[in-house]
Amino acid sequence: MLDIRGVDLPLLVSLDVLLEEKHVTRAAARLHLSQPAMSAQLARLRILFDDPLLVPADSGRGMLATPRALELQAPLRAALAMLGQAVRRDAPPFDPGTAGRTFHIAGNDNAVLMLMLPVVQQVAAIGGPGLKLAFRTPEPAHLAGQMERGEIDLLVGGSRFVPATLHQSPVLLVEHRMAQRKGHPRGTAPLDVDSYCALRHIVVSTNGSFHAFMDEQLAKLGRTRSVPVAVAQYNLVPPMLAATDLVCTLPSRFLDRFQDQLDTFELPLNVPALDLSLAWHPRSDNDAGLRWLREQVVVHGTGMPQ
Repeated sequence: MLDIRGVDLPLLVSLDVLLEEKHVTRAAARLHLSQPAMSAQLARLRILFDDPLLVPADSGRGMLATPRALELQAPLRAALAMLGQAVRRDAPPFDPGTAGRTFHIAGNDNAVLMLMLPVVQQVAAIGGPGLKLAFRTPEPAHLAGQMERGEIDLLVGGSRFVPATLHQSPVLLVEHRMAQRKGHPRGTAPLDVDSYCALRHIVVSTNGSFHAFMDEQLAKLGRTRSVPVAVAQYNLVPPMLAATDLVCTLPSRFLDRFQDQLDTFELPLNVPALDLSLAWHPRSDNDAGLRWLREQVVVHGTGMPQ
C-alpha cells in the first residue's frame, strides 16, 4: 500500500504534467522548474510508486508511460481537478434563516449588555431554529488557546485585554462616570478629586481584587480611595448602589439603563475611555458566518435598548 504521507501536492502536480507531456524538459518549462529539478522529482516519484513511470521512447524522442503510470493518469487528473474546484470555490453566503450554527462568544456582562443585546434581538427576529448564540465569561489565562482551538468564535471586550495573537476591530468608545443612589447624602454637587477619594467605592473585579482601573488612574496623581466591596459582575452593582451609600465608576452606556435608580457624575480626573472591540482568530478572517455576526454587532450593537 502506498504511504501517502510521503506525497506532497507539488509532487503530484509534477506527475500529472509529466504524464501529459511525456517529456522532462517540456514539463519543467510548464511548471517553471529547471530540468534537473524536474528530473529529481521524477526520481522521487519512481521511488514513491516503485515503478519507472516514464521510460525513454525507442525513437529517442520523449518518453513512454508505463502501465502503472497509465493507471494513475485518469484518477490523478480527476483528483487534482476536484481539489482545484474546492480551492477556487467561493464560500457560500451565510444565511441566518437556514444556518445550523452555534456562535460561542466570550465577554463580561458589561460588554455583552452594551453591544450584544440588540444583536440577540436581531438573531431572534431573523434567525432560524439552527442559529444559536452561546455567551461565556472570558478566562484571560486560557483565552488565546480557546480561540485557537475554535472553542470561542468571538471576543467582545476592552481592547487592552485582547491577546496580541488575535485580530480585532474597534466598535465603540465609552466614557466613564461615577454613579450613586438617588437621595445619596453626598448630594448632587460636581465631584473633585478630594470628594471622590473620600467616598467608599465598589469595584468590578473577576479575580476578587480591590485594585481596579480607577485605582491605577488615581495612583498617577498620588491618590488612593477606599474600596470595601469587589464584585465579579457589573449587573450586581446597580442594586448594591441603590441599597447603600457606596458609589461606583462604570461605563456611561451601562449606567444609562439605570437612570431611574442612580445619579451619575463626570469624573474629576481625565480617564481613558473604554475602547470596546471585537476580536477573533486570524484563521476566521474569511469565515462567512463570523463575518455576518461581526457585521450585526457593528450595525445593530451600538444602540442600547432602554
